[in-house]
Amino acid sequence: MGGVREADGRQQALVDGDLRHPDRDPRRRQFVAEEQDPFGVILSCIDSRVPPELLFDTGLGDLFVMRTGGQVVGDVVTGSVEYGPMTSGTPLIVVLGHQRCGAVKAAHKALKDDKPLPGNLQSIAEALRPAYEVIAKEKHADPVDAMTRVHIKQTSADLPSNKDLGPLVKKGDLAVVSAYYSLDTGRVEVLTGAPTA
Repeated sequence: MGGVREADGRQQALVDGDLRHPDRDPRRRQFVAEEQDPFGVILSCIDSRVPPELLFDTGLGDLFVMRTGGQVVGDVVTGSVEYGPMTSGTPLIVVLGHQRCGAVKAAHKALKDDKPLPGNLQSIAEALRPAYEVIAKEKHADPVDAMTRVHIKQTSADLPSNKDLGPLVKKGDLAVVSAYYSLDTGRVEVLTGAPTA
């Protein structure tokens, strides 16, 4: 799948320090002003250290990006993820979690201690509850990291069962990938959904 290979090559440039900063000049702005054709949809965390456009060395019109605390989804977020594949044939969705996620850490503590988070932050903890329930059954050296990885995989596994995205995945027109970004190394590790060809 071209979108996956393109994203992987651009991400390697960040790790190597060989950034190209493509598609960021006035000509590109004018080119995409009338219409867009991004090669990927990224569902990522709001963490300030994890901006997808920079991680994958992309520019204007290259990605649809949704960012929520702990990359949790709800109806509006799912609708936003659907937009690219359903309206312009975007061939790739990446659910991108990351190391030391503050949202997952807070949710883990709240769920473990049975103490709700203030305000609407509790809705993030509730969205992360299925991942917490999986990791709570076993010992983990880093339970927050384990919870992050489980949540990323669960979220990406749910998207192909979506009634609108599922047929695109079955036809091979859409890949859904789960990935984990290491703050320490700058690398993105594909967890599930890597194309075989």
